[in-house]
Amino acid sequence: MYAVERHERIGEAVVSHGRVTVADLAESLGVTPETVRRDLDVLERQGVLRRVHGGAVAHTKTSLVESSVADRSDRAREAKLAIADAAMGLLGEGFRGSILLDAGTTTGALAERLADWRSADGSQLTVITNSVPIAALLHLNPSIDLQLLGGSVRGVTSAAVGAFTLDQLAHLRPDIAFVGANGISAEFGLSTPDEREASVKAAIVRAARRSVALIDSSKLGDETLHRFAELRELDTLITNRDPAGTLSAALDALDVEVVVA
Repeated sequence: MYAVERHERIGEAVVSHGRVTVADLAESLGVTPETVRRDLDVLERQGVLRRVHGGAVAHTKTSLVESSVADRSDRAREAKLAIADAAMGLLGEGFRGSILLDAGTTTGALAERLADWRSADGSQLTVITNSVPIAALLHLNPSIDLQLLGGSVRGVTSAAVGAFTLDQLAHLRPDIAFVGANGISAEFGLSTPDEREASVKAAIVRAARRSVALIDSSKLGDETLHRFAELRELDTLITNRDPAGTLSAALDALDVEVVVA
């Protein structure tokens, strides 16, 4: 395959998926990773894409981009449901503790699964959340003791944020927190575009006895404006594809459990 043909294929893949990895491109194009890296360098100079660790993203992607919950609800739907199923596996039938659900569409997929949750002995599961849509999904389940955090609700994410939300989180110690992110990378950790949202996510991670990130593979290697946690603060990452490159090495070095759904 000529270089021009590879460049066209890579450009189409970036437009279609938003993100491509060196490993996937090398396999699909039948070339070495070194050839792919050279191709990506050329395409970045041409303004077709932007290089990131382990691959590339669409050139228009910036650290400030944040879609609404409604816009993201059907994006990578199957991946998010698979991640949610894996997260349910962490709870098990005998779980009797409390969980904290961050706002977002991947944590929202977990809430969909929890909407039908029932305990074997009739006991209640305590679920705490700052998400209005998640609360709406769970409030009619008699097996769930739902606690909704207050605060100023952001229209983009329908999440409670601000000083009041942070004060409530400072007085909580849930057994497991499930948190989402707009990006996760080896160097920058977990990040999100909004400063107030980042503050709440950081407080969620600090509060929990065990912090579990639910992140679909399109965000692996990405970095957005505000970091809310370093990789070392995570206990578990649940995603739908094995992390690669420096991210994989960093997670392994920090002994972060990786669950591939």
